[in-house]
Amino acid sequence: MPRTPKPSTSKPSTAKPSTAKPSTAKPSTAKPSTAKPSTAKPSTAKPRAVKKAASRGRPTLAERADRYTLYQKAVQAPDPEVKFMQRTYRRLRGRAPTSFREDFCGTAHLATHWVKGGAERTAIGVDISAEPLDWGKEHVLGIAAPSVQRRMRLVQADVLSAEVPRVDVIGAFNYSYCCFKERSVLLRYFRAAHAGLKKDGLFMCDLFGGTEAIATQADERQCDGFRYVWDQAQYNPITHEAMNHIHFRFRDGSSLERAFTYDWRLWSIPEVRELLLEAGFRSTEVWWDPIDEEHYRKTEVEEQQATWLVYLVGVK
Repeated sequence: MPRTPKPSTSKPSTAKPSTAKPSTAKPSTAKPSTAKPSTAKPSTAKPRAVKKAASRGRPTLAERADRYTLYQKAVQAPDPEVKFMQRTYRRLRGRAPTSFREDFCGTAHLATHWVKGGAERTAIGVDISAEPLDWGKEHVLGIAAPSVQRRMRLVQADVLSAEVPRVDVIGAFNYSYCCFKERSVLLRYFRAAHAGLKKDGLFMCDLFGGTEAIATQADERQCDGFRYVWDQAQYNPITHEAMNHIHFRFRDGSSLERAFTYDWRLWSIPEVRELLLEAGFRSTEVWWDPIDEEHYRKTEVEEQQATWLVYLVGVK
């Protein structure tokens, strides 16, 4: 199953858990975002914590669960992304990067992991929504060492207009920028990212695609104490807009349906590369996930796959 998006701020619905058997289709490759191109406030609808006929009035596992904790357990693995950023920057610039800005940072798990990697490192996390930032301050940054906390800054702001210091690397991972559905808005974001980098800075993001990325299907994976479901609910081939959800289901029959929802446009690799160049980046690179190898490979020609993942690099 493809890496999944960062948690959005819309809260899970309350529908009963599905009784359909898990799909046998291969996992999809997309991940959630926390910022929206518009200034509309995130939905305040609560997750659909489904109640099982409980004995003795005890709450269900879904009612006791924390959706951000479940998301971290099921989805997040920041180490590969940090290593990719380190290797790529050193190869292109001949030195180690020290400052990082995580756009659409959500709970800032990646930014915190970056800072933990070295005493000289600093990070800024930017997100438009207060809820994931507040959760991250308490449960991610709040449990880190004081030396890490001092070198971190979390900012609630729109990534299109955030006013923060320039950095070596800006990352927009988990396909978060796909919340920008209009070309003009995505170009505006890439221009803002270009302006937010130091003169030798790099912008990095990821993207997914393939024949199964546009299929309406749900894929399940067993995690420790729950099942994670990536639900590709809708896809419009005319606009390339997609609606995807994450559900969490538990052994007592309860579930958090639509714990996170992602309303995206599925951009193509050439579209993103062209926009990065138009935004002012000098060149771009594509790094392809070979699936059967440990590291992504730099490439310009590949065959179509059911699902594919890439890192894209914008070189200032």
